[in-house]
Amino acid sequence: MTSLDGKVALVTGVSAGLGAATAKLFAERGATVYGVARDADRMAEVFADVPGGRFGSYDISTADACEQAVADCVATFGRIDVLANVAGFHQMRRTASVTDADWDFDLAVNLNGPFYLCRAALPHLLAAGGNIVNVSSVAGVEGEVYSAGYCAAKHGLIGLTRALAVEFTKEKLRVNAVCPGGMLTAQVTEFAAPENADWDLIMRIAAPRGMMDPVDVAKTIAFLASDDAAAIHGAVYRVDNGKGAD
Repeated sequence: MTSLDGKVALVTGVSAGLGAATAKLFAERGATVYGVARDADRMAEVFADVPGGRFGSYDISTADACEQAVADCVATFGRIDVLANVAGFHQMRRTASVTDADWDFDLAVNLNGPFYLCRAALPHLLAAGGNIVNVSSVAGVEGEVYSAGYCAAKHGLIGLTRALAVEFTKEKLRVNAVCPGGMLTAQVTEFAAPENADWDLIMRIAAPRGMMDPVDVAKTIAFLASDDAAAIHGAVYRVDNGKGAD
């Protein structure tokens, strides 16, 4: 089993879904977790199962909040070894009906926030010889219906991952990305399709082997964050339960 003993990990999106699963798994495998999300009450419930962890409420769509989250993590635990950019949000809209606000929100949460956190955390990660795991999506490597903003942002996150990997080729810092397929989270079970949506196109999102438990994706994040992945840098891992093979 992959060990994260002794590592301090800043994990975003920890109030639910994949972020919560990642925070819990990191703690199980020995990491000290600093959790970042907006909903403090839900984080408190999650962190009841994250021994030794701390959390704070931040809006990662803003640079100031991201810088504060990194500063608070370092002030609390002394360093950062792992930055796991897990937070994201997927809203379905027909492209012609996407407002400026919709577009800005998609990019702010799914791309700008991870960039701001990477930028703020880089000095600490370089000092620690640490690593970054960015959570993109299968929508970051292919198209997805009614998801122009989400696809654009998740493609951009892979671009950011690869740019950082090249920039820091000669440093100990590692940067990788994970591209999950459909998971059984509230965002999926409660999503709203556009009126008169084409369900044949929507169902292409699902993998032939079915939706995944978020823990299945969290295990890949934990592996990439661990020393077992010491030779992996600039990689983009699909974890999609067979969707890519369909």
